[in-house]
Amino acid sequence: MTTIENPPSVSRDEGFSSESPPEATPDVSGTTRIRSAVIWRSGSQMVGQLVMWSSTFLVLRLLTPGDYGLFAMTQVVVGLAQLMNGYSFASSLVQAETLDTKRAGQVFGMLLLMNGAIAVVQFLAAPYAAGYFHQPMLVAMLRVQCLLHLTTPFIIMPQALLSRAIDFRTQGRANLIAAAAGAITAPVCALAGLGVWTLVLAPLALFGVRALLLGLLGRWWIRPRFGWAGAGAMMGFGGTVLISDILWFVQNQADVFIAGRRFDAHMLGLYSEGLFLTQILVNKFVPSLNEVAFPAYARMQADRSAVAWSFAKALSIIMLVSLPCYVGLSLVAEPLVLTVMGPKWADAIPLVQLLAFAMPFVTLHVLYPPATNALGQPRIGAYSSAAGAVLLPIGFAIGVPYGAQGLAWAWVAVMPLLVLLSSSLSLPVIGLSWTRLGEAVLPPLGAALGMGAIVYGVGRMLPAMVPALRLATLIPVGVIAYAGFVALLARPIALQTLAMLRGRGMQAAA
Repeated sequence: MTTIENPPSVSRDEGFSSESPPEATPDVSGTTRIRSAVIWRSGSQMVGQLVMWSSTFLVLRLLTPGDYGLFAMTQVVVGLAQLMNGYSFASSLVQAETLDTKRAGQVFGMLLLMNGAIAVVQFLAAPYAAGYFHQPMLVAMLRVQCLLHLTTPFIIMPQALLSRAIDFRTQGRANLIAAAAGAITAPVCALAGLGVWTLVLAPLALFGVRALLLGLLGRWWIRPRFGWAGAGAMMGFGGTVLISDILWFVQNQADVFIAGRRFDAHMLGLYSEGLFLTQILVNKFVPSLNEVAFPAYARMQADRSAVAWSFAKALSIIMLVSLPCYVGLSLVAEPLVLTVMGPKWADAIPLVQLLAFAMPFVTLHVLYPPATNALGQPRIGAYSSAAGAVLLPIGFAIGVPYGAQGLAWAWVAVMPLLVLLSSSLSLPVIGLSWTRLGEAVLPPLGAALGMGAIVYGVGRMLPAMVPALRLATLIPVGVIAYAGFVALLARPIALQTLAMLRGRGMQAAA
């Protein structure tokens, strides 16, 4: 993906046009642009997350599991509110073949109205949420977090326009600086003794800086419009995606919603941060790749075979990177948690070991919607999310009497069933066979399991040692073992990954 130095704006033909869309470019240029976008989006995400993690793991040592339990309760409310922030309607700007200023202005007007209303509703509903969780502290926390919604339109709108142009360089620059702002705010607040308020103020700093920089760097400003004539297609697409997002939220927040009334803040904090650790890849890196994938698939929607080929390649590369991380995490959970998070998080170790087994299925599950949405079939994602919104809460309700491990077992038991269903719905739309799906997943899986056997065996032979030293021993063993198994079982995928990063594989394919 060739970097676009100037993002789209209303005064430039490449941003809005009633003629042929700018995506009608030569294949080599388009694939180069996609490559550049992947590098910028995933690269900036990686650097930004490293900055944030250095702060996060420091703050984990300064705060208590109870602080994180309270914060997890607020996220049920804030997360549900953010689903109504209009992102699904803004995504229609990316999916559309052509775009004009009127349609973009309508989306911006909708974003302003929706997020203003969300902030008001959350402010008024805060006492009821606090009553549900039996935590009076949540009233003040939720009311301060209303400020997040007021910055949201000024983040979503430039993101949609820049993503349409596959310009992730501008986004990457803004995201990196915003991540640094959040990373600095968090430990400063924690060291100042602000406790749980650290977790409230750091996101506010991140969102505020991000909105400001996207405005300055993106130069995207357009006039909001509050009339909806001619916006039927946008409403239909965005509404279906919104339903899917709400159902996705239900399946991912049902655990905290159900357990919040049964667990104390300490136990809920252990569970939520154990889940956070295992979901780092699927929550922090896969979404960034999906942001690139959605506009890329949308540009290929007339050629279903190109979408299928691209999806299979993306899946094989993501699994090549993620599967060894999940397998390794289950094996080094104890020294990792004790070293990075500290002894007070020791009770989260068995949760991390269990949850790691569910994450490969979660990763595959979240890769389908960008492809099916870009192909004009958001209902597929809605059906998959609806199934998850039924199956996972049932699993959590069954598991919650057994404590945090019961919730972890619910993830392990339900996610394979959910992936089987979502694959059955999505693969025909994408045009991918089950055989091709297996060819993309099985070689990295075999290499990761082989690596796991080596690490497990070496771990059994090691003498007793401090957690940090054990971790420093097992990680290199895993890296070397995985490289060897990849060379034996997944060499073509590894070579394709290197070729893509060098800019040759995708161009050749084109």
